[in-house]
Amino acid sequence: MEIIRLLLELHVFFFLCGSVSADSTCKLKAKFNLSGYKNVEKKQVVIGGMFPVHKRIASSDANTSRVPVSSGCDGFNFRTFRWTQTMLFAIYEINKRTDLLPNTDLGYVIYDSCFTISKAVEGTLTYLTGQDEAVPNYRCGTGAPLAALVGSGGSDLSIATARILGLYHFPQVGYSSSCSALESKFQFPTFLRTIPNDKHQSTAMAQLVLHFGWTWVGTIAADDDYGKYGIKDFKEQVEEAGVCIAFSETLPKVSSPEDIRRIVQTIVEATTKIIVVFSSDVDLSPLITELLNHNVTNRTWIASEAWVTSALINQPGVSSVLGGTLGFGIKRANIPGLQRHLLDLDPYDDQLTEEFWESVFNCTLSYRKAVRQAKQTVKEVNGTLSRAVRGVPDGLCTGRESLAQLNNTYSDVSQLRITYSVYKAVYAVAHALHNLEHCEAGQGPFNGKNDCADITNFEPWQLMYYLKNVRFNVPHTDEEVYFDNGDVEAFYDIINWKVDSNGGISYITVGQYNGSAALEDRMIIMNDSIVWNNDVLEPPRSVCSENCQPGTRKGIRQGEPVCCFDCIPCADGEISNTTNARECVLCSGDDWSNEAHDACVPKIIEFLAFGEPLGITLIVISAFGALVTIAVGVVFVLNIGTPLVKANDATLSFSLLFSLVVTFLCSIVFLGEPQHWSCMTSQVGLALGFAVCLSSIMGKAAVLMLRAQALKAARAKHKAAAKAAKAAAEAAANSGNPDVIATNTINNDANAFANPEVDVLTCAHQRAIATTATLIQAIACTVWLITLPPHPVKNTSAQNIKIILECDEGSVVFICCIFAYDILLALLAFVFAFIARKLEDHFSEAKCVTFGMLVFFIVWISFVPAYLSTRGKFMVAVQIFAILASSFGLLTCIFLPKCYVLLVKPERNTEEMMRPRAKPRDGTLTGTSASLATAATEVNASIASTAIDD
Repeated sequence: MEIIRLLLELHVFFFLCGSVSADSTCKLKAKFNLSGYKNVEKKQVVIGGMFPVHKRIASSDANTSRVPVSSGCDGFNFRTFRWTQTMLFAIYEINKRTDLLPNTDLGYVIYDSCFTISKAVEGTLTYLTGQDEAVPNYRCGTGAPLAALVGSGGSDLSIATARILGLYHFPQVGYSSSCSALESKFQFPTFLRTIPNDKHQSTAMAQLVLHFGWTWVGTIAADDDYGKYGIKDFKEQVEEAGVCIAFSETLPKVSSPEDIRRIVQTIVEATTKIIVVFSSDVDLSPLITELLNHNVTNRTWIASEAWVTSALINQPGVSSVLGGTLGFGIKRANIPGLQRHLLDLDPYDDQLTEEFWESVFNCTLSYRKAVRQAKQTVKEVNGTLSRAVRGVPDGLCTGRESLAQLNNTYSDVSQLRITYSVYKAVYAVAHALHNLEHCEAGQGPFNGKNDCADITNFEPWQLMYYLKNVRFNVPHTDEEVYFDNGDVEAFYDIINWKVDSNGGISYITVGQYNGSAALEDRMIIMNDSIVWNNDVLEPPRSVCSENCQPGTRKGIRQGEPVCCFDCIPCADGEISNTTNARECVLCSGDDWSNEAHDACVPKIIEFLAFGEPLGITLIVISAFGALVTIAVGVVFVLNIGTPLVKANDATLSFSLLFSLVVTFLCSIVFLGEPQHWSCMTSQVGLALGFAVCLSSIMGKAAVLMLRAQALKAARAKHKAAAKAAKAAAEAAANSGNPDVIATNTINNDANAFANPEVDVLTCAHQRAIATTATLIQAIACTVWLITLPPHPVKNTSAQNIKIILECDEGSVVFICCIFAYDILLALLAFVFAFIARKLEDHFSEAKCVTFGMLVFFIVWISFVPAYLSTRGKFMVAVQIFAILASSFGLLTCIFLPKCYVLLVKPERNTEEMMRPRAKPRDGTLTGTSASLATAATEVNASIASTAIDD
């Protein structure tokens, strides 16, 4: 279908033959307008050639009122004209040789494809027909057979011609058609080429991009098969390796200033510094011109072989834009004698050479044309003809101009790459013809009968056999050429565009790429030899986002390529130790991330150590408290027989002092690294110490409460008796009987009040209460230690960067019950003491106990929120402070008043001072445990005195 479309679109002309009645009629549809070289007279074999000598088809009007004329061409290309002359030179050289086709004189037919498919198809049909008019499926020529076609130039031209030639099994050897699509022998069975397949070039470009670590590149491709296939293979390889395409633009085949300006704008706005271009020099030239106009610099261009050494691109002033370009060029070679051939042109030989001469020297070889131009110029200046016009007009070529004096791409033989490929293509056809000609009879490859082909009358498919199997060494370079499925070995020079001292561009080879080598050895590049854009020696960076350093991870931006990302710091406890990590790794339980989040480091082990300042302070305070408590005990021992010490149960006082020593020293066990023994000792010791302390206080407070209750009852009886006696006395006085005697009931009540056995609880009872309360706590602690004892643990959840060594309670239920029991004892002691607080004289123990218990509660109520709001070793410190504060509070409130009397006011340590103070004005009676007996005696005396007076 594509062939049909091309034939219709490009006006393929042929004879339409039909039968009308008995006569046949043929009608010629049109003639082609082809230019080139032709030499077929007296030649045994003709080789065809097709070269894009012009850049485009000349524009023509669309007038359909007259016979259509095949379009001409314009835009002469000196570089491709050199390729044409190289084919002629190779044929002349082969015809002179005696070792290659010695008996066969080669002719040639060369056409200009004008860099367009339509002209390439016109030339192809003309080759097949054998005459200037195309008659498909017929060869009407009567000369030497056409051996093969060398051409047609670009890949899209060769694809068009190869589809037609493949229908006739006609051999075609491409010299610059590198498109990977042409490797398909199913579609193009007779196409071979002396230029490497572009799949190797695409791979080489991809490896170059990866070699320098570029992950953000732009691509530009010509709107033809060469550009599309080349850039497609490149994209597939780099994207698979993680490279992102910043933009992808297509160069228009037909001049379009709007599209060119749009592409330039895209380049300017893009952040990428690397641009890969798969295009011919003709298609790329308008873009380079526009880039120069916009002064677009600071870009590194990666060039394909089609334009890397093109003089059409390497124009004056281009160094600011393309300086530092890297590209791939096919093998370069020197061809001796070629330059002399290029310079020895006769401008009058043919039309194509004449046009070249006029273009290169900017003159005309036609006298009439020169006169017309001169007349037109004179008319535009002054309207009259000068004698100069009548003689030799200006602008007329002499034909003797020197090509050697020109510094022009046509005569430049320093970079013979495509030129060398043309040279090899001609020699490949010649060697295939040589092998065909020298086939030994009976040893040929055809018809299954070992037949040979006739060099003067062979079929195209017969030559195709020899072409596919040809193997030869190229003259002057000794390179061995052979076709592997129609392709040759891939070898490229890596070329760097370096700005010379004159501001021009010189091509420096900085490496090679060998597609047949091992993968790791394919590319050799000398980084230090590369000069980048603006003469920078360091490779440019081209990334959408800078690499994420260790300690961060990549965060993909929604709707953008994967190369565009944000670097997100790893969370605490997570690390990344590689560049561009996709995820952060969580550290193990005993490790934590360092400050840079690029390594896991052991967590800080934390516990309240003995040697640190806080630990030393607590030890000093604890020891001080224990020593003070012991000192108080010593004072009590020294004064054990005094009224003050005797007035209080000495045993309970000493047990209370002992328990305070235990609590003071127990706080020290909380320090240091937790061990099994320390965890059990600290918690159990604290619970038992407070149990002994609080049970002793409760025993004392219980006695005080009962005595206060007894005193209250005695006071009530006293008031009742006094009122009764007074009433009796008043009655007697009123009756006139002076011998009234107080009733025996009052005396009995007074005696009962004065009885010392008014204390329901004796000292033995107090000790039993304290012992029983302590024993209950001891049993509970024993069960706790046996079933679920406290043990040391590593707390990794309280603080992220630390491992807190602490004691686990083992059972929350047990510890809550144990300390709840201590709180119960404290509450009972407080209630008992509070009830007995009015037992006052010079020394009030109930009031001291009440204040002590208030301090105890205030300390532990304050401890709870402080404990819960701290972490680590400070939790232990808070707990120790609470223990010390409560212990000091009890010690101070209960024993400080007694020690004050014993040490400072020993004169008050007498029986008299233990008696109650004076009766208050309101008549209420108060007292203490030390003075209850004295109070009862005074009550009895008062009652008796009242009775006697009355």
